[in-house]
Amino acid sequence: MNEDKIPVGISSCLLGQEVRYNGGHKRSRVCLNSFARVFDYRAFCPEVAIGMGVPREAIRLVDAPDSPRVVGTKTPTLDVTDELYAYGLEVGRTSEDLSGYILMKNSPSCGLYSAKVYRGESPLPGKHAGMFVRGLRHTQPLLPMEEEGRLNDPVLRENFIAAVYAYHDWRTNFMVEPSPNALVAFHSKYKFLVMAHGQAPYKQLGRIVADAGASGFDERINAYIAALMETLKKPASRKGHVNTLFHILGYLRDTVAGDVREDIHRVIESYRLGFVNLSVPATMLHHYVKRFGSDYVNEQAYLNPYSEELGLRNTI
Repeated sequence: MNEDKIPVGISSCLLGQEVRYNGGHKRSRVCLNSFARVFDYRAFCPEVAIGMGVPREAIRLVDAPDSPRVVGTKTPTLDVTDELYAYGLEVGRTSEDLSGYILMKNSPSCGLYSAKVYRGESPLPGKHAGMFVRGLRHTQPLLPMEEEGRLNDPVLRENFIAAVYAYHDWRTNFMVEPSPNALVAFHSKYKFLVMAHGQAPYKQLGRIVADAGASGFDERINAYIAALMETLKKPASRKGHVNTLFHILGYLRDTVAGDVREDIHRVIESYRLGFVNLSVPATMLHHYVKRFGSDYVNEQAYLNPYSEELGLRNTI
């Protein structure tokens, strides 16, 4: 492992490995050109891992959406349901150092939302997960996951990366020496990032932290990280970002001249109206916060949620 990078699981075919049923691959430019600078990839191909080989007969999900079977498209008696699910459990148990996972869309094993479940020759409606993913989620329910195809959407891409960085921070920093004081410090760092996702999760996480010193601390930290990762599953809205940006601006009221604050206000309004990307007001605020803000505001993850070189806020 490269200790300077975040360990992230990925479907092997997305790295260009020729492991698909037809001997091909699905090399991903977004994963290899952008994220490879900050992610240490761990590649997995469930079908190969359970011994299906390359090339192989294509498989698909069939029957009930909640409990489908995975069978061959030409040989219905070829059933690899249990093997794929068990391998998902195994990867989850043996890869606890992962901080995220990028999955191949439409795959009956690796699809997160897009796997098709067939009844006869017709796909059933709805969003479905592949069988490997079902096992992986059972053992790693908090792990940020996303389909590679959805990462072409700038908003979904930015949100996934922010979630990966937050989860990595939790695992590698907070969980080294968990304590009520450490939980308060971690929450203080992520308060504004949570605020951008809405007032309801902001209040919910605040209540958990307020009771951090009470009995049952292990249950409380489990409840906290579960609520945080659930919050970060969905992107913050433009309105949520605007509210958070104005909230941060309020911390500069006594240290930054009024005409400068008015300039920042106008830039935030331009973002609200969709004239500029989020990076413009966020970078401007970050500049003045670094010079004139308190330690509390300077430590906010919202202002620097991931590696700057990714440039993710330039596109949302």
